[in-house]
Formats: sequence, C-alpha cells, structure tokens
Amino acid sequence: MSQRLDYNKVSPAGAKSLAGVYGYVSSTTLSPILVDLVYLRVSQINGCAYCLDMHTRDLLERGEKTERLALLQAWREAGELFDLRERTALAWAESVTLVADTGVPDDEYDAARKVFSEQEIVDLTIAISLMNVYNRMAISFRNTPRAVLEM
Repeated sequence: MSQRLDYNKVSPAGAKSLAGVYGYVSSTTLSPILVDLVYLRVSQINGCAYCLDMHTRDLLERGEKTERLALLQAWREAGELFDLRERTALAWAESVTLVADTGVPDDEYDAARKVFSEQEIVDLTIAISLMNVYNRMAISFRNTPRAVLEM
C-alpha cells in the first residue's frame, strides 16, 4: 500500500491546526499514559495501522508494560491491570468513538462524571475526537506505519 498524498504538505495550515489541538491535549491535567492508552484504543477500534504503530511505540517509550498493551483491546476482562481512571477513560473513548452506534448513553456519562472533573471529561473528549480525526486522515491517505518503513 502506498501513500495517496501527504496531507501535511498539501494542507500545512490544517495540519498545524490539528497539531495545535494535540499540543493542547498534551498540556492538560490528564496523564500522558492515560491519553496514549486512549489514543491506542481509539486507533484499535478504527483499525488505523499507522496510529497503532505510533501509539504502541509511544507507550513503550514511556515504559508501559507489554502485558497492558497486549490486553488493551480486552481491557474489560483484564481485571485490575487498568486502574479506575483508565477503565473509565477507555469506556468513554469507546462510546464516543462509536457514537453512531452508542449515542453516548447517560450511564457512560454518569460513570465518567464520578471519576473525572468536568474539565477532564471535556479534555478527554477532545483527545478522543482528535484521534478519530487523525485515524481518518491516516487511513484515507494511506500513511505508512513506521514498522513497514523499517522492513
């Protein structure tokens, strides 16, 4: 599979705007590990190889355990491997990413409100939404995962 186009070169202002949102998310009170886990889970749902490769590498560089990465897709069955904030964020990420199917039900919102402040819920939703945009850009324009380039 070859890249269709480099959207960073075609629309540098658009790419810069997305990078600005990425920078904002990085500046929030949300833990970088939690954000990267959410980015990885959203990318799993959307099947974005480029983003799966990137966020797996990011988490490994942060010292994340292989077991948690291996079980992220099945986090609900992983017991206490993921803490309450992570489990709540992952549930919220799945519901928001699959909004057409879920409608983001009240019980998901109520669960998030018990664990996160209003600001954190908004910031988390911005992070989830941003990753959904990045996944769609990478898939649509066939970004090549680093692992493929290194072969």
